[in-house]
Amino acid sequence: MDQERVLVCSAEATLAGVELAMRRGGVSAIAPETILLERDGEKERRAIDAISLALLQYTPEVTHGEDFTILMDVSASLRAFNGCLALCRRVRASMHALGFTARIGTAPTALGAWLLAHSAHSAHAASTARQRIHARVVQMNSMARQLDRLPCALLPAANQHQEWLQAIGCENLGALRKLPRAGLQRRTNQTLLGALDRAYGLAHELFEWIVPPLTFSARIETHDRIEHADALMIGATGLILQMVGWLVSLQQAVSHFTIFLEHEHGRLAIPPTQIDISLAEPAWHEEHLLRLLKERLGRVELAAPVVAVRLEATQLEPMLPPNATLFPEPGGTPADFRRLLELLVARLGQENVLGLADTDDHRPEQANAWLPATGKRLPQPSGTECLDRPFWLLPKPVALLTRDDRPFYGSPLKLIFGPERIEAGWWDDAIAARDYFIAQGADASCYWIYLERTQHARWYLHGLYA
Repeated sequence: MDQERVLVCSAEATLAGVELAMRRGGVSAIAPETILLERDGEKERRAIDAISLALLQYTPEVTHGEDFTILMDVSASLRAFNGCLALCRRVRASMHALGFTARIGTAPTALGAWLLAHSAHSAHAASTARQRIHARVVQMNSMARQLDRLPCALLPAANQHQEWLQAIGCENLGALRKLPRAGLQRRTNQTLLGALDRAYGLAHELFEWIVPPLTFSARIETHDRIEHADALMIGATGLILQMVGWLVSLQQAVSHFTIFLEHEHGRLAIPPTQIDISLAEPAWHEEHLLRLLKERLGRVELAAPVVAVRLEATQLEPMLPPNATLFPEPGGTPADFRRLLELLVARLGQENVLGLADTDDHRPEQANAWLPATGKRLPQPSGTECLDRPFWLLPKPVALLTRDDRPFYGSPLKLIFGPERIEAGWWDDAIAARDYFIAQGADASCYWIYLERTQHARWYLHGLYA
């Protein structure tokens, strides 16, 4: 309802006798069981903004049109999405995932696409039922033939002149175009002629395209108090779609994003449940992000019912194109392996999936650490010398015997390389002052040993070479 009159009605309400522009009292008298909802302009605005943000993944040129319409210039996107039909299917699927339905029209002009999209549900659709209107055209000539069949009342600029047009028998846009232009301008106005020219591609169309924000934070309220985290996927899917559109429009990829599950507000307010999702590799693909989110939500135990969901993109990196190789690696690509790590982290928890990483410490026993597999890795310093280190480092150094002032391990050891001096650990009270050598035994086995540089110097075995 809008201003006490019917604005939109469902098919069931239409069968019950409800008509557009009918007053509230008339609806209650004809169909008393009909549910009446008041129009909410703020919710409509938020819905249009959310849809527009999600559709930015298909083209950076998106804007708002009249009558709940979103206009997209996809001329540069057709090849990337395998043509007009495939692109329309993807747009329709995105709309469905957001919880909306859409009537899609395509044409070489924006106003032409607008008219074709509205033609199927226009008030004069029955008059054109015998001549099927194709809502998707890509050629200028095809568009002109389809527009000629449309009723004049479908063009917003012709509404105020509808009585005069009906009186002279001008029923469709094709007949309207055949009228003398000078006389048509005197009887109507320049607005109608300008709209006709823009629809048929005879005049330029200028738009102010949507500019995406520099940061992303989107929120959606649930229709009811949700007590199971799995049921939040429907609303969370719409938030992911919005983030994907935002990422693509800025040519960015997300490496970390956060989901906030909001609970009750007011006096009984409960802090939101925070879900952090880190990626082993920055991504912007809808399917992958949704799969990770589904795995994480499946492991969440809610402390209280959820009334709203909020998503924030916290860490971004420039979007990199896929690095395709001529001969794929057996067993999957590195990207497949990183996606596997992300799924394992989502299922088992970040603390249970670890990977080996370098640390800023020269002590061999402290030089490596187990960190979350999807954590951020620091780049290796350029120009670092490649040191000759053993593959097997003992968990605890073994004290060696000394014979004739030479370290002994099964046989006297011969120093063949070194020393490599390491002094570190003064910051954590575990000072190490050592001279490392590569030593060789009588059987040609190599060992990594060091001389402890203290008052009572002693040799230790710290590693074994293969």
